Amino acid sequence: MMLKSFPLIAVLFLSACSSFNPTTWLTAHRMDVQQGNYVTEDAVSRVKTGMTRPQVKFLLGTPLLADIFHGDRWDYAYRIERQGKPTEEKRLTVYFDKDAVSRIEGQAFPALRPTLDNTNPNAGQR
Repeated sequence: MMLKSFPLIAVLFLSACSSFNPTTWLTAHRMDVQQGNYVTEDAVSRVKTGMTRPQVKFLLGTPLLADIFHGDRWDYAYRIERQGKPTEEKRLTVYFDKDAVSRIEGQAFPALRPTLDNTNPNAGQR
């Protein structure tokens, strides 16, 4: 009796494993595809009106698009495709007037900062 129920028990135990999901057996693995510049809000907040192109390149990196027909703007675009998740896209445009930043438009990713724990029992004690 024990040997007949062993396959059933084995299947039940293995079905709890995420790698033993029968629905994913026939689907191909897709790698995450990242394209462009990952620009964060804290980097964009450092860019100020009047900065030069080299200063902006130092803070944000080389732009993905520097169009010869629109020499007064740099486009920073980012796109990531993950399996099972919606595609994320952000676009940031830096406009220049006489090689100095005149304005910034678009979106950047939130800054990835660690959070501080405010529940320190020794806070304020010396």
